[in-house]
Amino acid sequence: MPRKYPIEKIRNIGIIAHIDAGKTTVSERVLFYTGVSHKIGEVHTGDTVMDWMEQERERGITITSAATTAFWIPTERNHDKNFEHQINLIDTPGHIDFTVEVKRSLRVLDGAVVVFDGVAGVEPQSETNWRYADEYNVPRVCFINKLDRMGASFKKSFQSIIDRLTPNAMPIQLPVGLESDLKGVVCLLENKAFGFEGEHGENIVEIEIPADMKAEVEKARHDLIEKIAENDDEMMSAYLDGKEPTLEDLRRVLRKAVIANKIIPVLCGSALKNKGVQFMLDAVVDYLPAPTDLPPVKGHDMKTEEIIERHPKDEEPFAGLAFKIATDPFVGSLAFFRNYSGIIKRGSYILNSTKNVQERIGRIVRMHANVREEVEEIYSGEIAAIVGLKSTTTGDTLCDPEHPIILEKITFPEPVIGIRIEPKTKADQEKMGTALHRLAEEDPTFRVAGDPDTGETIISGMGELHLEVLVDRMKREFGVEANVGRPQVAYKETIMGEGEAEGKYIKQSGGRGQYGDVWLRVKPLERGKGFVFLNEIKGGAIPQEFINPTEKGVRESLDRGILAGYPVIDVEVTLYDGSFHEVDSSEAAFKIAGSMAFQEAAKRAKPVILEPIMKIQVLIPTDFLGEITGSLNSKRGRIEEITDRPGLKVIDAKVPLSEMFSYTTELRSLTQGRGSFTMEFDHYEPAPANVTQLIIEGKKR
Repeated sequence: MPRKYPIEKIRNIGIIAHIDAGKTTVSERVLFYTGVSHKIGEVHTGDTVMDWMEQERERGITITSAATTAFWIPTERNHDKNFEHQINLIDTPGHIDFTVEVKRSLRVLDGAVVVFDGVAGVEPQSETNWRYADEYNVPRVCFINKLDRMGASFKKSFQSIIDRLTPNAMPIQLPVGLESDLKGVVCLLENKAFGFEGEHGENIVEIEIPADMKAEVEKARHDLIEKIAENDDEMMSAYLDGKEPTLEDLRRVLRKAVIANKIIPVLCGSALKNKGVQFMLDAVVDYLPAPTDLPPVKGHDMKTEEIIERHPKDEEPFAGLAFKIATDPFVGSLAFFRNYSGIIKRGSYILNSTKNVQERIGRIVRMHANVREEVEEIYSGEIAAIVGLKSTTTGDTLCDPEHPIILEKITFPEPVIGIRIEPKTKADQEKMGTALHRLAEEDPTFRVAGDPDTGETIISGMGELHLEVLVDRMKREFGVEANVGRPQVAYKETIMGEGEAEGKYIKQSGGRGQYGDVWLRVKPLERGKGFVFLNEIKGGAIPQEFINPTEKGVRESLDRGILAGYPVIDVEVTLYDGSFHEVDSSEAAFKIAGSMAFQEAAKRAKPVILEPIMKIQVLIPTDFLGEITGSLNSKRGRIEEITDRPGLKVIDAKVPLSEMFSYTTELRSLTQGRGSFTMEFDHYEPAPANVTQLIIEGKKR
């Protein structure tokens, strides 16, 4: 079956934002205007298409990324089928506990629409998502939403984008009216104003630019044209000679600048009041890249490690990346993947090059939220899901077995919070293992481990809500009832100084004995560098076959820290001397010697406990500022900034996670229920001596 849409007419985009900025409402309008759904779903009534999980509808938040495919012809060209584009859309969560969904979606998307609340402007999660988009160099457009709300201000929201995210943002629209008087938008490129009529704002009509806005529109248009012209020498010289560029030329050069991340267009409207979403779709088609506008994807050869490129062409060998594994109650495991090159057909065999295993493609489906559409083949540049892959997990490369390639993996943040969990009955015990295994396969930030001291199962994740939702899913999807303990902080350990030690393991018994002897040097690394093992053995002091077992012994020691048994991170270990016995030395003996030497060297290298520090933003009425700053100071918090919003104070602070449990209740009681806060992981830092003592005693108890 030939391609329905040429690759130049495909857009793979994500909708990203802070929680409650209106992403899902925007996505629902997109589905309605593109004809995918014939009724607009609303978050507040719990009938949205994109938030289809029961947990999402109950809480009114997005928990898992939902993918769908829609088709769009730009508004002023809607009489011409030649302009129809295929938009593969992913609606991502805004809550920090589910940030992994945003990260893995941005890894495979070509462009993003960043939605902002017109009252709040840039919020903490907007910044985190923006950082992820920068990391993967994703071109984006901004949509300032909710301009119909009390206290909305396009200017303030736009200024917060300039101040906190990027100086390259540029408005290509201005709102006509604000709050309850929001009538429409002015398109600066066309120098026209438009209103939205009909029950769902589906009829776009040209209206007069209000007289009191004419000077503002003229200045904003002049600035925009100048900024666009800077990106094209020919246009710039013509513009300096007094010739105004045509609309076509302005769009062409603006598109080039957006793809190069030199300009980020800012649009505005209100998705709930059906104003401005069609123009946002036009901007997706006009300015965000097709797969062919971006550089080819890079990977490396499995055997030679040589860098290889794959271009977005159907003729090239197949290469794709599995970016999400989901459990579907009807078809089992679904592996969502982005096809970067070549064609993948049903019934064919592919290679999972990350794990070096072959997989058979049973069924391929296009997803519309949780509804599946079976297809025979998927072309380059598209996003789809494969049913029933056995060995594939998030971040694995799928490719043509004849032309293997490994694409860059996705890195995920470490969990910061854990809880003890036990099955309620014997029947639940058997099912719990399966359920936890399936959930951990789906979510790379969810970890399951056993506590070696007590034999209990500990599950870790990104926050209390994250773990609450996973326990809820265990109950609903897998029928497992469980008792859950109190949340615990995921502390880590590291060293602040350098140390050396010998590890000698000698065991003589009647027959053959055991002999292993190693000298190790340890030193700290920068935060986030992990573990590095260096071999500096000279003159064969230890034979080559005992080097790996020594490293293995050190690695196992890292899991049980020196002070309180927490995992050790960011250390460099150098093996520089030792001795062996011709007969008695064995791999097991060197493994034990490596473990002993590391424990001893780490004790001499100023070991410390690291605690997770959270970035929090508290919104409170002005009257309660004193109580809240006092409360944060008592929690070892560092207040970094206090800013104003209409009738509110916004406090940005860094606070240790251990002090933040049940803060919601405390904040409500201190502010008569009128305060709210958001929290996300920021970094690890050494805990003060008195706190370290409490942590060690708590662990011993």
